[in-house]
Amino acid sequence: MPSSITVTPRGAAADHVFAGRTTCLIGRANECGIRLAPTETKASRHHCLLDINPPHLRVQDIGSRNGTYVNGERLTPGPPGLELADGDEIRVGDAVLRVAVQTEEPSTTPADARDPIDALHTLLAAAEAGDPELTGIRGYRLLQELGRGGQGVVYLARKEETGELLALKTLLAHRTVDPSARDGFLREFSCTRALRHPNIVAFHSGGAHGSTFYFAGEFCRLGSVADHVARVGRLSVEQAVGVTLQALRGLRYAHAAEVPVRLADGTSVTHRGLVHRDIKPQNLLLTGAKDHTTVKIADFGLSKAFDSAGLSGHTLTGAMGGSLAFMPRGQVIDFKYALPEVDLWATTACLYWMLTGSPPRDFPTDADPVAVVLREPAVPIRDRLPTVPRQFAAVIDAALVDTPGIALTTAADLANAIRRAV
Repeated sequence: MPSSITVTPRGAAADHVFAGRTTCLIGRANECGIRLAPTETKASRHHCLLDINPPHLRVQDIGSRNGTYVNGERLTPGPPGLELADGDEIRVGDAVLRVAVQTEEPSTTPADARDPIDALHTLLAAAEAGDPELTGIRGYRLLQELGRGGQGVVYLARKEETGELLALKTLLAHRTVDPSARDGFLREFSCTRALRHPNIVAFHSGGAHGSTFYFAGEFCRLGSVADHVARVGRLSVEQAVGVTLQALRGLRYAHAAEVPVRLADGTSVTHRGLVHRDIKPQNLLLTGAKDHTTVKIADFGLSKAFDSAGLSGHTLTGAMGGSLAFMPRGQVIDFKYALPEVDLWATTACLYWMLTGSPPRDFPTDADPVAVVLREPAVPIRDRLPTVPRQFAAVIDAALVDTPGIALTTAADLANAIRRAV
């Protein structure tokens, strides 16, 4: 039986059942997934957060006034929170919620997840040995490492037959992969692979071998916008706007693109529009010549889809990681499902960062970053950089308002507003 989490508020008529990777706010605010009664005056509007990846569940207090208690013990606010088990009780003010965990057969952590480099070499060796799942990367030679994270690595590779340079990326599942999670993620990747636009990094092939997922894509030789700013410092208005408008062209296409979606039964339907969900300077890549640079959006939804499929093993804070500074409030509230406007907010946040060197919100070292995103507005850009032209600053500030929602909902509208202001 698949794993699931059930949370039952004491005295409630219905359970809250979670069968997949998601998050859930608990509190008195309307947008909370588990909304407490207005009479629960000891509970905050946004009191605590459940980070759900069945059979694993963590609870994190997000700076509530009266604290969050598990089995009578008060939690320390902020990450990493506390791992919960079957039968645990969460107390929020006077409300009590009981946790039930339905666990599938235990799985083991795959050996090749210990080292991304070892996993990549194992993958290529299997490809050369004729593994039919790996024909897409047969004949690749590794040249140099481009970057790595806790769950994978990106290498510059050359396809020996053609001499073509590609970026070869691996993602390592934290556990043995069940077929439904694997197939679901690969179906989502097939949508990404169908995107073809000058401002989106193209994927040429991808697949899975055991617990290792691989993707071969376009190589952008000038690195990322984050790398560029680290080398040259903050960008001028003209430079930052140039990057932003190119990124918005890619998003305008992706948000409306018709992509084939392969269903679990083997049939296909056409789906309109994909949302990236992780726009940040590290995912805006540069290629071409220095006097004619092209911006390409990388990793289109890949890492977020990997985490949403329950394959990363990350906690909420780990999954969002460096993305929280470029993430609107609504995306934290509804982590799994996101509309195109979250990409527009994030793109504007990148523009703000390119100009000022800071993200839109302040993140004090002693503050819970999730609580900051939920509760703090963006700092007006002229408070950071008074030389930003007023009309342009007004467009940026308006685009970064995310409570109760984001006003600009299409890439074309945001691009037009920026053009008019500069």
